[in-house]
Amino acid sequence: MEVAEERFHSVQLTPELCQGCVNCTKHCPTEAIRIRGGKAYITSSRCIDCGECIRHCPGHAKTAVTDELWNLKKYKHNIALPAPALYGQFNADIPVRAILSGLLKLGFDEVFEVAHGAEIISLAIKEYLKRPDVVRPAISSACPAVVRLIQVKFPELIENIVPFDAPVEVAARLARVEAQRLHGLKSEDIGVWFITPCPAKMTAVYQPLGIEKSSISGAIAINKIFHDLFKVVTAEVQDARRQASWVGVGWAVSGGETSAIGVDNVLIVHDINHVTNVLEQVALGKLKDVDYIELLACAGGCIGGALTVENHFVAEHRMKRRIEKKKIQDPKRGILPRTACTDFELGLTGRRAIEPKPALRLDADISKAMSKIEIMDATLKSLPGLDCGSCGSPNCKALAEDIAQGQASLTDCVFLLRNKVRDLAYEMVNLAAKLPPPLDKEKEE
Repeated sequence: MEVAEERFHSVQLTPELCQGCVNCTKHCPTEAIRIRGGKAYITSSRCIDCGECIRHCPGHAKTAVTDELWNLKKYKHNIALPAPALYGQFNADIPVRAILSGLLKLGFDEVFEVAHGAEIISLAIKEYLKRPDVVRPAISSACPAVVRLIQVKFPELIENIVPFDAPVEVAARLARVEAQRLHGLKSEDIGVWFITPCPAKMTAVYQPLGIEKSSISGAIAINKIFHDLFKVVTAEVQDARRQASWVGVGWAVSGGETSAIGVDNVLIVHDINHVTNVLEQVALGKLKDVDYIELLACAGGCIGGALTVENHFVAEHRMKRRIEKKKIQDPKRGILPRTACTDFELGLTGRRAIEPKPALRLDADISKAMSKIEIMDATLKSLPGLDCGSCGSPNCKALAEDIAQGQASLTDCVFLLRNKVRDLAYEMVNLAAKLPPPLDKEKEE
């Protein structure tokens, strides 16, 4: 079998907290989790760091590894990159400027909104979709969990992904260059920290998509920073920089990206399970008449990320109120013209192709792989097809795969085991009735 590539994952398992339930296995969109020996384990090659297991683990055995505020000590100058989703964690009457000022009070030297990067990417995608050679439907590259889902389960759709960096990478690149120019700093002296709503963004820092190295130094979870930030957010404002427009801020909620792009023939899908179903439709060639698909792994968009603190319906309502206010204050569809966006800013310079990383690799030897496929097919026919998850695999198909790989057995299925125990019991009864005379106590008496 192929040796698995070593990968960094923000999502981590704490074995001592795992109760061996099957909640995580049932909710994992890539079937990356199994229960063996009463504990869960995560298959690295399948994990996309979407955070679904974090949401559904009753024992809190799944956590996200992100950076802490003390990591700022590593650099002379630190820049905070707040995701627009951060604003939805606060009541709508607390201005964005006050939240940005609060970040300065926590120790950051300056703040650069990720929404500025979203403004730039919105304009770039709008121009890109005018090209006649674009593979339809074009798929958003903003959500790293979705891009990794395509790598793992739908590698044939990689060419549909728009060739632009996520807004956070664009923002990080601009913030870093600007800090070097204004303060005369070296790049290695600058720490650029994304305030993230989800673990997939943390993973993208260490294993970036489409680029060799991320411009982001690290990521700090919203739920790690929120309580400290909440304490220092006041009416006093230190940051007087231009704020991002509604175009960029709107990316925090589902539909915000396509609204910013201004394209009509679009499909908006959020929640990783719905995303998977739609990607299956795209793979079957059923959505070629759609120009653009906005796909978001979290329900409601980034506002529903696994590392946020507020109910995503509440946060979404707050964000929509903020966006409406911004539309009234600044009705422009973005501030930066397309001509102001260089290839460097968009991440087109030195961009690498996103590589497929299919999860189901039964064996490097094609003949052995074919043999295992035959075992899988035969095994699947013998299983009940109930997909109960009691065996520790998410469904019967996954159990058949595990059996073919030698990682499970048929008796792991509780229904087959029950039938086997029952058959053995009947066999014992029948044999007891056929004891030879020397061994039959009743006849001796």
